[in-house]
Amino acid sequence: MIVIVTLMRTQLEKYSRQILFSGIGEEGQERLLRSSAVLVGCGALGSSSASLLVRAGVGRVCILDRDFVEASNLQRQCLFDEADALEGLPKAVAAARHLHAMNSDVVIDPVIADLTPGNARELLSGFDLILDGADNFETRLLVNDFAISSGTPWIYGAVLGSYGLTMTILPGVTACLACLREGDDTGSIQEETCDTAGVLNAAVGVIASLQAAEALKILSGHPKALHQRLTSFDVWSGRSQSVQIPRRADCRACGRRDFSWLEGQNQPHITMCGRDSVQIHEHRRQFDLPALGERLRAVAQDVRENGFLLRFSVPPQEITVFPDGRAIIKGTQDPAVARSLYARFLGA
Repeated sequence: MIVIVTLMRTQLEKYSRQILFSGIGEEGQERLLRSSAVLVGCGALGSSSASLLVRAGVGRVCILDRDFVEASNLQRQCLFDEADALEGLPKAVAAARHLHAMNSDVVIDPVIADLTPGNARELLSGFDLILDGADNFETRLLVNDFAISSGTPWIYGAVLGSYGLTMTILPGVTACLACLREGDDTGSIQEETCDTAGVLNAAVGVIASLQAAEALKILSGHPKALHQRLTSFDVWSGRSQSVQIPRRADCRACGRRDFSWLEGQNQPHITMCGRDSVQIHEHRRQFDLPALGERLRAVAQDVRENGFLLRFSVPPQEITVFPDGRAIIKGTQDPAVARSLYARFLGA
């Protein structure tokens, strides 16, 4: 059923500067008000993108996140404040509160959940667009599988240090994330994370703005304005790049339609390990333990490495890492907490 939206006088005033832009206009604004988007992750990119979409009048925005607000988030996650961190509010809940105060026209749906193959179809179905605010490639490849299988457009984005990149993925039209990510065997590459390499909020702002601009093109009914390229920008050096990524005929996802991440075949195997520990068996990963130890010493406590394993503390958890990618997270019985810590400090 198509819902017809006619702009009221208050809305004509609220969105007047956006309506004046020829790429949107009144018809485009009406389309935005009856559109919907889901943001997977409400950290740095997710909170910035959500703010832009809600202010622009996207009619329904779902905020999907598993995490809680911490003081270290406030430097770059623009939807939160010190009171949210003191309360330890779930990010989805805190985001919904602030977003509703920005624009009461928009329906905000906060969902506190860890996106997994078991719930991806339920949580991501029914939206016009998916935006990436995730902190790991495990989740992104899961989103990519769902998007390609369901025909839902989604916008990939990532930021680390002063550098970020984004690509809009249109199922059946553009290359997908698997075309970009799975072309070579990268299983032995150790990825930095924001918790080990840091991140500049200015870089977040640039990439979130690019994501939001692409989202507005799709949701306002102007897909021909999409540039269909992988765009990157380094705010420290001022260097930028935009490249066309070709679709791969042999791509696992959009070529062969093998949705192994969505079916759970590529997820790291997680088991309970003892009374208060979770073990993650990460596939296709290898760690150089001395090198890993060097970068963890700046962000973790009590880092020890003996050639066979590496152990460090992130109170109240203790993490033991093995060269084959396996890790034991002691101090929790929650697989979502274990996966989050693995992604934050070891990459994914």
